[in-house]
Amino acid sequence: QVHLVETGGGLVQAGGSLRLSCVASGGTFSSYAMGWFRPTPGKEREFVAATNWNGGSTYYAESVQGRFTISRDNAKNTVYLQMNSLKHEDTAVYYCAADQEGTVVSGTSAPYDYWGQGTQVTVSS
Repeated sequence: QVHLVETGGGLVQAGGSLRLSCVASGGTFSSYAMGWFRPTPGKEREFVAATNWNGGSTYYAESVQGRFTISRDNAKNTVYLQMNSLKHEDTAVYYCAADQEGTVVSGTSAPYDYWGQGTQVTVSS
């Protein structure tokens, strides 16, 4: 069983930055693709960003492209989400997720096998 714990959320003004971290325990982190998701009024889990097992392939939602960066450190069993130029509409609980099929970077929630408990990001306008 893989256990994921997100940290780094908080309150920030619009235009500011935050870096989220997700630490994994159990399983083989270095073989998993990792993703970040957030709920929206129209979707329970909206895709934000994802990376394959070694960080060599990344994929972003259009709404965050150019502002957010996903990265990972397999030696630390950690995936990061650097969020810059934050907007009020980025306010959400952010969840990280692990997909055992590490070579495929998926922009949908279905393939992901494990989920964290989430960290709240609030952007004041």
